[in-house]
Amino acid sequence: MKKIFLFAAFAVLSLGTIMAQNTFRGTVIYKVTSTGETTFQIPDEVATAEVKVYDDKVLTSSKIFTNQMVNSVLIDGHKQYNCMDLSMIFMYLQSNDVELDYKGSSKILATHEFSQQDIDSLTIPVTEGFYIEYVDGESKSIAGEAAKKAVVHAFDEDGEDHPTVIWYSDAMGPDVNFLFNGIRGVALEYSMDLGEGRQITLSASEIKKGKVKEVDMLLPSGYEVLSDEEFKSLFEQINEELRYLQDE
Repeated sequence: MKKIFLFAAFAVLSLGTIMAQNTFRGTVIYKVTSTGETTFQIPDEVATAEVKVYDDKVLTSSKIFTNQMVNSVLIDGHKQYNCMDLSMIFMYLQSNDVELDYKGSSKILATHEFSQQDIDSLTIPVTEGFYIEYVDGESKSIAGEAAKKAVVHAFDEDGEDHPTVIWYSDAMGPDVNFLFNGIRGVALEYSMDLGEGRQITLSASEIKKGKVKEVDMLLPSGYEVLSDEEFKSLFEQINEELRYLQDE
């Protein structure tokens, strides 16, 4: 399954018990390297990435976790906020005389709250989609932090499993971290499959403790808040119009 972790926006995990809120505050800095069968040069703008952590909040604006449309992602407990700038898409549609039902700003704050049912489903073994297996008794030190092992089992359309190892720390971050497909705490090392033999691995190279304040977790201003339902409706229409234009 390609780009399993590139956009962790819609994935969650299961917890048997409620974990106490972590009080870690700091920044995790990652080094990004090419580790697949087909090696390639990592562009300078994504050669490093960072995630800010404040108790159970996680914020990133690093391009490796986002893309041209998504400017920043905030995880706050079981809620996710995506700041998106759709101005280029809106301009393209307008230039092709496409009028959207949505009349608001092109800068959108899309919100989503994961239910307990979502969370409870993620450690149940399946043969489609994916689930997280936590491995007891295996750990290693990454950037001076004790990291535990988990395996994400991801299944393709043929039902074939493509497992990926994640090393994580549950001593920092939220009990479920949707930025990292719902892993506990913060992932410190993991890989992304980009297809055609290309793979990148993110490994924490430095963990800066302290200096992150609650004000640092605020999202940028000037974005129009849309509910999950409103955003899905807008995105469905955008995708439909784009498919129509491509078929012309």
